[in-house]
Amino acid sequence: MVDTSNQYNDQIEKCRALFINKMHDYGSAWRILRLPSLTDQIFIKAQRIRGLQQNANQKIAEDETSEFIGIVNYSIMALIQIEKGVVEQPDLSVEEATQLYDEHVALTKQLMMDKNHDYGEAWRDMRVSSLTDLILQKLLRVKQIENNSGKTLVSEGIDANYQDMVNYAVFALIHLEVRKENKE
Repeated sequence: MVDTSNQYNDQIEKCRALFINKMHDYGSAWRILRLPSLTDQIFIKAQRIRGLQQNANQKIAEDETSEFIGIVNYSIMALIQIEKGVVEQPDLSVEEATQLYDEHVALTKQLMMDKNHDYGEAWRDMRVSSLTDLILQKLLRVKQIENNSGKTLVSEGIDANYQDMVNYAVFALIHLEVRKENKE
């Protein structure tokens, strides 16, 4: 599990670096996005990944990695939106947004470590395509919960689904990194 923790941190650091760079470029313009808009952004990324996995021809020269990073970052943004609420104007500095990002990553990683302990690192034997499908399933669940005004009878809330999407995307990034290393 030490390996998992370190590999997780390595992948999150890549996601975090892109988040910070985009904060420098665009500020916190994403703070105006409502949760369904963030859910749809994640859905677009997941659908693109599935398309890349299924289609022989590719029109845009980007691989799955950038899309999984996008899923991580949009999911963290959604968790921040749940905590802070949607605003009409960008309101976070790079430092404030990064602190919130780090706080949500820490909670999400702890959830992963707890589940990873209980599930015995089952994700290591999963295919990247299965992780993609699980992300899409979580997205469909979130959309249904959003359509129900956030109410659930027996299921976990939207935040837990976003955390699971972060963790599945990080697992996929780890798999892709290992695959790349094995080819070199």
